[in-house]
Amino acid sequence: MNRYFKLISISILLALTSVSVLAQSGGVKGKVRANNGSGIANATVTARQFGKDIKTVRSDSKGVFQLAGLETGVYSLLFDADGYQSGLLQGVEVKGGNVRDLGERLILRPDQGNLIIVNGSIFYKEGTSLGGAKVEVELVNADGSTKRLTTLYTTIQGEFTYKRPEGAAKLRFKAKFKGAEGVKEVDVDTAAVYRFALTLDVSRTEK
Repeated sequence: MNRYFKLISISILLALTSVSVLAQSGGVKGKVRANNGSGIANATVTARQFGKDIKTVRSDSKGVFQLAGLETGVYSLLFDADGYQSGLLQGVEVKGGNVRDLGERLILRPDQGNLIIVNGSIFYKEGTSLGGAKVEVELVNADGSTKRLTTLYTTIQGEFTYKRPEGAAKLRFKAKFKGAEGVKEVDVDTAAVYRFALTLDVSRTEK
């Protein structure tokens, strides 16, 4: 009987010790996002300490993540996502019992090597560069419907640049200036630079 109670006591002690350890652990949370503010889904977030990877999680569909179960100490956080450059945040202090909120300042920049880049040039009907033209960018779906992506404006040289992650897509560019409009559709696929020129039926001298 004494041995039986002794075993129970040891089990209870181990359980209490485990609860105590868990209570002492901490963590970090935050949001991984792109330059435009949108969250990056499925990004890997790794806590590293003394050159060793301690724990890794993935962000959800909105770019939100939480790394729990970290012991008190100072960590480096490594962020990775397809189509983006890796990010590193050093000197992140974790305290037992607390989950540190890093907010939305974890921004990853697009990897230029994995981007589709569309360079467009807009001209007056005389053939000179048209600066200040409004360019609406749309995604054309397979059923013909469209989704608005962004709005750009041409530079004084009549140029604009649009970037997106690689992948097959049909893009529609609508250029507008003083009532004149021109449309160009561009099929893109792999990471590369795509170029096109568009002339609007408007004269430089028109007011």
